[in-house]
Amino acid sequence: MSEDLVNDIKDAVSVINDPHMGISIVEMGIVQNITVEGDQAEIILKPTNPGCMSITRIAADAKIRAESVEGIDTAKIIVEGHAMADSINEMINR
Repeated sequence: MSEDLVNDIKDAVSVINDPHMGISIVEMGIVQNITVEGDQAEIILKPTNPGCMSITRIAADAKIRAESVEGIDTAKIIVEGHAMADSINEMINR
């Protein structure tokens, strides 16, 4: 079941495009990992640039899209490899 949810989340976030490249964040490899435990999802995002100004918007969109998947109540987004990752993670996961 959780593998199905992982695939559903991947499909849901794949419609989010990097605003600079116009390519899906899944295709670009920004989505590093998706895990599901019960009704909780965790998505690890790694921007292509450690100073990417768009990662906050991408993370917020990913959280919204993941939480819209049936069977997922909350999604934790973890941004890695960004100069402001700690602040972004704290803000997104309030």
